[in-house]
Amino acid sequence: MKNGILILIAILALSSCQNKDNSKNIVKTIVQDTLSKTLGGTADLSEVSEKNNKEVELIRKQLLVLLKKDLPAMAKEDRFFYYEAFDLNNDKKEEYFVGFSNSYFCGSGGCSGYILKNEGMVINRFTVTDFPIYVTTSSNEKFYDLIFESGGKFHLLKMKGGKYPSNPSVQEVIKGDVPKESTKVLDIQGKKLEKYSF
Repeated sequence: MKNGILILIAILALSSCQNKDNSKNIVKTIVQDTLSKTLGGTADLSEVSEKNNKEVELIRKQLLVLLKKDLPAMAKEDRFFYYEAFDLNNDKKEEYFVGFSNSYFCGSGGCSGYILKNEGMVINRFTVTDFPIYVTTSSNEKFYDLIFESGGKFHLLKMKGGKYPSNPSVQEVIKGDVPKESTKVLDIQGKKLEKYSF
């Protein structure tokens, strides 16, 4: 790995001698800075994804609208969310699973959350669920079926009329284990997802 990085630096140095174009020199400088910080252990990877920041801002703005009536009753420590992106309908645009894990949004039956379109519009609000949520390989209305855990049982949710059912606990219980090919999303406890305020 270290040899590969040194070779990359050498190639960049040689190409910079041959090319005096400012835009390429800027790219070279950024790459070299990132490589040196990575080797030195000082890279701040939180700055890497501008896309991530845009997603967080989009979700934050939408939550402030969706929860406008709730905000006065919420304590500051209740005003945070987790999210994970997943393309549910293979349209090359990710949808956002948004979940909460505090007493305002969670009770004995589970927690609440949202599934938002890439542009921020609500596909679903869901209740009484435990995290993670599983995305299966089967689909309905071009959207993958989901498996939610509620009340200690796994329930299958299928898209119908442009929405998933909002209460997983009253949906079909799946027999056996969650299919191995399913993708786990919004694994709040297991994945140590980033917490964002709103």
